Amino acid sequence: MVTDVYISVGSNIDAQKNIRSAIDVLQERMGVVEVSCTYRNPPVGFDGDDFLNLVLRLHSDAGPVAVEKTLNEIERCAGRARTGLRPGPRSLDLDLLLYGSLIDAALRLPHEDVLKYPFVLRPLAELAPTLTHPITGIPVAQSWLEMAPTNPPLTAVGARQARTSDGLRQLVVADDG
Repeated sequence: MVTDVYISVGSNIDAQKNIRSAIDVLQERMGVVEVSCTYRNPPVGFDGDDFLNLVLRLHSDAGPVAVEKTLNEIERCAGRARTGLRPGPRSLDLDLLLYGSLIDAALRLPHEDVLKYPFVLRPLAELAPTLTHPITGIPVAQSWLEMAPTNPPLTAVGARQARTSDGLRQLVVADDG
């Protein structure tokens, strides 16, 4: 069965290259359907370079464990080593946010970051404003409207893209300024 899958993508080390590469690989392996705008934001929990973050929507017939395995493999290829939970710089951070309406604590679905961080919730709400969070039952756009006033603004730096019949249009993930 084909399921809507939402994946967060973030990087603050060679971010443009790593994000473009991850999207290319996901497009090839799983068929990315839509890409949110890209947002620049400061790191959370440590001092360092700003992150670029976005959310992807795709349709997959792979199960959530297979999707996670693919995401971890792409991260490793980008030089990411998951060696603990301490926040720090990341060449690539791919998180499975939602797998349809699946609720599974062992798989961390839905991912806690959906309702925790504006750099995840805003691009998700942009892609799927009427999508309801599987646990709260609240549309993600409403959750974003409630979160937005209490958080620093995000800076949009790249345009939203949709898949065309011949693949993804050229993706701009950041400005040069």
